Amino acid sequence: MLEYKRLEIGDPLVDAELKDPEGRAYRLSEFKEPLLAVIFMCNHCPYVVGSVGRMVDLARRYAGRVAFIGINANDYTRYPDDSPEGMKRFAAEHGIPFPYVLDETQKVAKAYGALRTPEVFLFDEQRTLRYHGRIDDSPRDATRVTERNLEDAIQALLAGREPPKARAEAVGCTIKWRPGNEPEVRIGK
Repeated sequence: MLEYKRLEIGDPLVDAELKDPEGRAYRLSEFKEPLLAVIFMCNHCPYVVGSVGRMVDLARRYAGRVAFIGINANDYTRYPDDSPEGMKRFAAEHGIPFPYVLDETQKVAKAYGALRTPEVFLFDEQRTLRYHGRIDDSPRDATRVTERNLEDAIQALLAGREPPKARAEAVGCTIKWRPGNEPEVRIGK
């Protein structure tokens, strides 16, 4: 078993270079927008499917001010819907306007302490973690959203304020780890 440390509010960006299904490489530290939203996601999770439209809307509305990148860390040998071909179909079907990359080794997900899809890590201009958690409080049903956690954090940071909530527990499917690659999750400190 591996010890699993999660990024904490105030921690710096964990840099990585990952490729999309077409082979284009993206380095997290090279995005120039004032804010960076790193979203662990996949193609088959009903929580991602239910909230992808809101992710796309946020990425479009905050273009030039917030860079978005989606990271698929799922083991697609056991979950073929999450394969690179599936990622291309999913991105096209949903009009995803941001890079959607693959974390085949699952090292990036482990470095962030990601456990769910979707799970967001929002960094400020100094690339310090300022918000971690969910997109909103109803990932499967947009009509029931009462808290827009990610958007509230984005608006606050762009206005030079602290996010109203720095953490809102992510709700979604678990990341699908390769056999033997599962982290040991310790509750508490």
